[in-house]
Amino acid sequence: QVQPVESGGGLVQTGGSLKLSCGASGGSFRGYAMGWFRQAPGKQRNFVAATPTSGGSAFYADFVQDRFKISRDNGKDLVYLQMNTLKPEDTAVYYCAASARFTRNPSDYIYWGQGTQVTVSS
Repeated sequence: QVQPVESGGGLVQTGGSLKLSCGASGGSFRGYAMGWFRQAPGKQRNFVAATPTSGGSAFYADFVQDRFKISRDNGKDLVYLQMNTLKPEDTAVYYCAASARFTRNPSDYIYWGQGTQVTVSS
């Protein structure tokens, strides 16, 4: 069992950048695909990006539009989400999660972090 722990959220202006990190507590991300999801107030949790166990080709949500990049460092048990050209509509709580499958479906993710708030001001 592994507990993802997110960090790196904060307040940024439109057009700015943030890099989120996700570390492993109580276990390892080894053998898991890792995903980032986000949830805005009053809305459902949506897929953002996912990376396979090897860190190869990733999945991205359409709204990312080449602005975000997911990566992982298996040696350090860390997963990152680099977010550029941020927009007010990117404001949400961002969650890191682990899955036995490389998938966009949040129902397939087993372990979830507590989330980190990202706020983009206009």
